[in-house]
Amino acid sequence: MEENFNKHLGNKLKLRRLALGLTQTKVAKAINVTFQQIQKYEKGTNGVSSIRLLQLANYLKVPVNYFFEDFSEYTTNLEKVNEGHMNINYNFLAKLYKELSNDQKIKFSKSLQILSTGISKTG
Repeated sequence: MEENFNKHLGNKLKLRRLALGLTQTKVAKAINVTFQQIQKYEKGTNGVSSIRLLQLANYLKVPVNYFFEDFSEYTTNLEKVNEGHMNINYNFLAKLYKELSNDQKIKFSKSLQILSTGISKTG
């Protein structure tokens, strides 16, 4: 499964990069890796760490879940979460939050406040 996901993520990365008219070199410089590393990500040879995934999402102006869209296991798990059959991995979320910059944490907190306000109005 991991290998399939790496290829899926690589395809999504390449599609978005090309849609924005960016070179592998430009993306690589933006996240401080070599263009060869971007090539390996796009081919699915190398996996992408959580912090690199956040950097790529920020630079390519897409939400992190963009890279998971259309991946069969993600879709199945998302359906289970929506049906209440799967617990959220709070340790993973805490680790991701810890890796955010202070500015990102502030933006995240504001987003949560807006979301929770919307939920309380509809609930």
